[in-house]
Amino acid sequence: MANVNGLKCPCCGGAIEFNSSVQKMKCPYCDTEFEMETLKAYDDELKSDDTTSMDWNTDNIGTWAGEDAGDLGVYVCQSCGGEIVADENTAASICPFCDNPITFKGRLKGELKPDYIISFKLDKKTAKARFAEHLKGKKLLPKVFKTEAHIDEIKGMYVPYWLFNSKLDVHMRYKATRIRTWSDNRYNYTETSHYAVIREGDIAFSHVPVDGSKKMADDLMESLEPYDFKEAVPFQSAYFAGFYADKYDVDAKESIARANERMRNSTEVKFRNTVTGYASVVPDGGNIQLAKGKTHYAMYPVWILTTTWNGEKYLFAMNGQTGKFVGDLPVDKSLMKKQFAKVMGITTLVTYALLALIWFI
Repeated sequence: MANVNGLKCPCCGGAIEFNSSVQKMKCPYCDTEFEMETLKAYDDELKSDDTTSMDWNTDNIGTWAGEDAGDLGVYVCQSCGGEIVADENTAASICPFCDNPITFKGRLKGELKPDYIISFKLDKKTAKARFAEHLKGKKLLPKVFKTEAHIDEIKGMYVPYWLFNSKLDVHMRYKATRIRTWSDNRYNYTETSHYAVIREGDIAFSHVPVDGSKKMADDLMESLEPYDFKEAVPFQSAYFAGFYADKYDVDAKESIARANERMRNSTEVKFRNTVTGYASVVPDGGNIQLAKGKTHYAMYPVWILTTTWNGEKYLFAMNGQTGKFVGDLPVDKSLMKKQFAKVMGITTLVTYALLALIWFI
């Protein structure tokens, strides 16, 4: 993939790319390595002074300025509508979502600029190895899938995420019971005591991620979590070099509902776990107030792998920071039926054995 923003090697003039193995910018022609800060300082010297002001929205997310975007453009797939951000020289590339050709759409002017980025820590070789590991131990996986399936394509892609920070004020009620049993010479007694349990407090959430791409299935992206935000750095377009970058098509406002749902569910579980020592506990309402928080726009690294088997495409993904690998696999239906029959057979034998034992007793 062509270099982003026209970054050239100060030594040989070749196009520089970010190398995930050494975590530095590296020239593939002369093998010279550069620290990101050093290269940025060098690049800043080459740029002409531009006092173009940044437009900020209420969430303090900036837009792309001319010098930030450089030659970056948006490319749209005429088949699935997928959009990626890349250098204009990649107009003849392939859509990472459906494998169809993508075409140039326009510059990034007016689009939101990410606040943070987590760079790729793992390379394509690791993604291939994790795919092989993912196939191991799957008893219902068709045996021929392992031998016939091949990876059609592997794409390193930065996926857009909205990050939500908020503090929640919580008031929860629960119905709980305690049970005491005892006996005398005539009867067995059971005493059930009922309680109204109240829990109050606050809980803070930091950088709750919500996938900002409609093309990426939310369950698939959430399965790749967690990402370690401690390794996030202020965004620089140089990190895009050598990778694709998916353009967000779900804005921050559209993502609020999912962020609130995730925070609310986590809060309910956290507070429920504090109610212990009872025979039963049932939620009985309450109130959760989400204080106004901050929203940030970030790019997270994902390796996308596609494979075709029996005419169907299968999509897999690997967290480019941690190596967590996810993806659905085909199921051998005949093998599943055999396994079911085997389990039912064992269950039937155990049942007959118990009945025989009871009969002789």
